[in-house]
Amino acid sequence: MPVLSIQSHVVYGHAGNSAAVFPIQRLGREVWAINTVEFSNHTGYKAWRGEALSPRLVEELVLGLEERDVLKQCEAVLSGYLGDPVTGRAIIAAVKKVRSHAPEVIYCCDPVMGDVGRGFYVKPEIPDIFKNEVIPLADIITPNQFELDALTGKRTETLEDVCKAVEQLHAAGPKIILVTSLKTEPAEAGRDTTASPAARNSPAIGMLVSNRKEVYRISTPELYFENSTAMAGSGDLTTSVFLSRYLETADIKSALEYTAAAVYGIMEATHKANSRELLLIAAQDALAGKDTPFRAERL
Repeated sequence: MPVLSIQSHVVYGHAGNSAAVFPIQRLGREVWAINTVEFSNHTGYKAWRGEALSPRLVEELVLGLEERDVLKQCEAVLSGYLGDPVTGRAIIAAVKKVRSHAPEVIYCCDPVMGDVGRGFYVKPEIPDIFKNEVIPLADIITPNQFELDALTGKRTETLEDVCKAVEQLHAAGPKIILVTSLKTEPAEAGRDTTASPAARNSPAIGMLVSNRKEVYRISTPELYFENSTAMAGSGDLTTSVFLSRYLETADIKSALEYTAAAVYGIMEATHKANSRELLLIAAQDALAGKDTPFRAERL
């Protein structure tokens, strides 16, 4: 069944829909992509061409799908970066319209706001839009650790802090919370012996997923890039793979393990090639692989 993905788009490279659509398709689902931004490349290059599209376009395109009588086929709605509050509210309206035709549709939101080291890189109104209007509507949210802190007003320095912040967000509405970019102790478990010596000896970066009943953590080696913009789109990739695998398995543990394997496989190929853009197409076998060398630990 199709996924409606409402995100930004770049012509060159992979960010927003150009990082999310292909993984979902590669894992066997149709994608109805609505672009909120059309840029030549992602903004990490400091210069780009293009423009933000009118939020009215989101409404028009969803209306067109409604007129085709296909919204009832939709299995999930996916959203990410919000350029401005008006776009956020257009996405909220789209989710409600889809749910009026398909009440069981899953809404997965990546609350893109910022990151450690960079701080916030969205308009000042966006955090409140996420906290007060989007998060209560979502079934699945995928904040990174910086965004988890921003959404809860907490500083998560320990695993216990993270779990308390996740519980706070569950109380706001989301059934499943995936926290990405968690800093952990140096990796020693979770990766099989086929990893390169450099990867086995790397510090670790983790993810944590909760559905309130179960909480799982997983770690992968952290890869460092000469140019940090090579990481652009990795969050969009992570969310799209997790959503796809969860729709397939309805199991947060296996979805987490598949996601860790797929994202690390893409990142490792990108790192080896010293590429500034994710090698999403060249390393696509990592997306659909059934081998999950990373193992999730139940907390």
